[in-house]
Amino acid sequence: MFRQRSQINFLMLSRVVGWLLMVEAVFMLLPLITCIIYDEADAQAFAVTAGITALSGVLMAYCIKPERTEMGKREGFLLTAMTWIFFSIFGMLPFMIGDLELKISDAFFETMSGFTTTGATVMTSIEHLSHGMLMWRCLMQWIGGMGIILFTLAVIPMLNHSGGMQMFNAEVTGITHEKLRPRVSQTAKGLWLVYVILTALLTFLLWLGPMNFFDALCHAFSTMSTGGFSTRDASVGAWNSMYVKIIVTLFMFLGGVNFALLFRASTGHVRELWRSEVFRTYIYVIGVMLVLFVVAIFANKEAHTFEDTIVDPLFLIISTITSTGLTVSNFEKWGAFVIALMFVLMFIGACAGSTSGGAKMDRMLFLVKNVRNEIHRCIHPNAIHSVRVNGKVLSPELVNKVIAFLCLYVMLIMVGGIVLTTIGIPLVDAFFSAFSCIGNTGLGAGVTGYGGSYDIIPDFGKWVLALLMVIGRLELFTVLILFSRDFWRK
Repeated sequence: MFRQRSQINFLMLSRVVGWLLMVEAVFMLLPLITCIIYDEADAQAFAVTAGITALSGVLMAYCIKPERTEMGKREGFLLTAMTWIFFSIFGMLPFMIGDLELKISDAFFETMSGFTTTGATVMTSIEHLSHGMLMWRCLMQWIGGMGIILFTLAVIPMLNHSGGMQMFNAEVTGITHEKLRPRVSQTAKGLWLVYVILTALLTFLLWLGPMNFFDALCHAFSTMSTGGFSTRDASVGAWNSMYVKIIVTLFMFLGGVNFALLFRASTGHVRELWRSEVFRTYIYVIGVMLVLFVVAIFANKEAHTFEDTIVDPLFLIISTITSTGLTVSNFEKWGAFVIALMFVLMFIGACAGSTSGGAKMDRMLFLVKNVRNEIHRCIHPNAIHSVRVNGKVLSPELVNKVIAFLCLYVMLIMVGGIVLTTIGIPLVDAFFSAFSCIGNTGLGAGVTGYGGSYDIIPDFGKWVLALLMVIGRLELFTVLILFSRDFWRK
C-alpha cells in the first residue's frame, strides 16, 4: 500500500488534463464565432481544432478511471507544467491548419508566447491575419494572464479536494500565496471576477474612443493580461490617440498590481493598497524612471509636446515594467540610456500576484533590504537584523529562497543566451532574446538591431525560447523541479 501511495497518480492527472482541454475547446468558440461573423475561411480551422480538443478532453476525462482521486504536491507541480504544454499543443493547431499554415516550431512558439503572455511573435506582419486568428492570439494571452489552472479551480470546485492548493501555489506568481477565501475555488473565483470586470471596463472605454469593438476587445485582452499582442503592426500607436494611450497606460498599471490587493480594494478596503510596501515601491520606481526618461528625451532634443515628453515615456515605462510590450513610438531615438533603463525595468517586473512577468518587485524589495542588513552587519557583526515587509518579519528560509530564485533567474538567462549563440545567433541578440522570453516581456529583437520579430531565429532556438517562456511564467521552480531526480523517486 505504501509503494502504491508513493507513486504519482498519472491516471488522475490525465483525467484533469481532459477537463482542462474541454475548457480550452469552449474558449475556441470565440474565434470561431468571430470568423463566422466576418465570413472568414479560418472558421473551418477553428471548428476542426475545437472538435479535436473537445473530443480529446472527453476521452481523457470520462474514459480514464483512476483508482484514487487525491493528488499531492508532486502531482500539483506536474499537472501545472503539463497543462501549459497541452494547451499550447492543441492551441497551435489553428496556426497550422488555417490559412497561415505555420510549421510546428513556429506555431508552438507563437502559441506558447500567447499563453505565457510573452508577446514575442514569429510574424513580421499581422494585419493580413483573419479576425478570428487575431482574436485567438489575444484570447490566449487573456487566458494565460490570470492562469489556466486558476480558471479551472474556479469552475471545477471538486479540485479543492484533489490537490487544488498545490496547483494554486504552483501557478500563481509570487513568493507567498495568500488565500482570499477559505476554499481555493472561492479565491480563484474572486481573482477571476476582478480580472473579468477590469477587462470589460477597458473594452468599453476603448470602444468609446477611436477603436471599433473588435479592436477594443482584443486590446483589452492583451492589456489586462500584460501580454502585448495587437491587431495592428504599429501596435497601439496605429491609432495616434492620446486618449487610447492614457487608458491603456492606466490598465497596464493595474495589470501589474497584485490582484489580491485589487480584490480587497473592490470590497471597500482601498487603504490596503497604499499600506502595501510593494505597491508603494512599484509607484516610486515608475516615478523615478519617468524623471530619468524625461531627462533623456530633453537631452536628445526629442521633447516637442506634452505627449512626446510625458505620455509616451510613461506608456513605455509601464509597458516594460509590466512585461506588456505594447509600443507607441520609436523609443530608440531617445538614446542608449533609455534602452539601458528598459533592461532594468524588464528585470525588475511589477508586483507578484499580478499578470506581469520579470523577477517581480517583491523579490527586488526583499533583496535590497537583505543587502542593506548585510552591509550593516559588516560594521556591526553582532547585530541581529531581520527583513521586514509590510511590518512582518520574513523567515530566513524565505529570504534564502528569494536569493536562490534571483540567482537561478540570471543563470537561466546566461544558459539560454549561450545555447542560442551555438546556433549562430549574434551574442547581444542571443542574450536579449533569452532575457526577453524568460521575463515574458516579448519586446522584439529589433531593440538590438537583430530584426523585428523572432521568425529568423532557427527552429531549435525557438524551442529553447519557448521553454524559457514557460519556465519564466511558472516562476522557475515549478518546471525545473521536474528535471530533478528526487522528484521522480518514490
